[in-house]
Amino acid sequence: VGLVPAGLAARDTLRLEAGMPLYGHELTLDTLPAQAGLGRVPVLDKPDFVGKAALEAADLTDRPVLVGLVAEGRRAGRAGYEVRTPDGDAVGEITSGALSPTLGHPIALAYVSPAHAAPGTALAIDVRGTLIPATVTTPPFYRRNA
Repeated sequence: VGLVPAGLAARDTLRLEAGMPLYGHELTLDTLPAQAGLGRVPVLDKPDFVGKAALEAADLTDRPVLVGLVAEGRRAGRAGYEVRTPDGDAVGEITSGALSPTLGHPIALAYVSPAHAAPGTALAIDVRGTLIPATVTTPPFYRRNA
């Protein structure tokens, strides 16, 4: 069949390259589907379902949104690392990050303020006090036929 064993780190890196959110990292009980890029999942024009009223009443105005970050160099941001503007202002937090062996550079998923979520926005990842330049992108990071 051609299968070989792979560890959890390999699985997590593949998940990250595919831009797939993971419960406990990108998805929590406090995360609204639209924040995580999953606004299409709860179809609000369906008849009543558990949670429909809460989703319809939710205000997303200032809630952080999930973005992809492509960083320079070889130092990857990890869960909990701050995302900052190039001037050093905190605008978000990384939820998952790794050095992508497929792409050859660091990638991360992070929640950032809506004002800093547009693809192409220049940001920085605070890796133990050093600001690593990063650019906002739309996941997935890797596309098989790209």
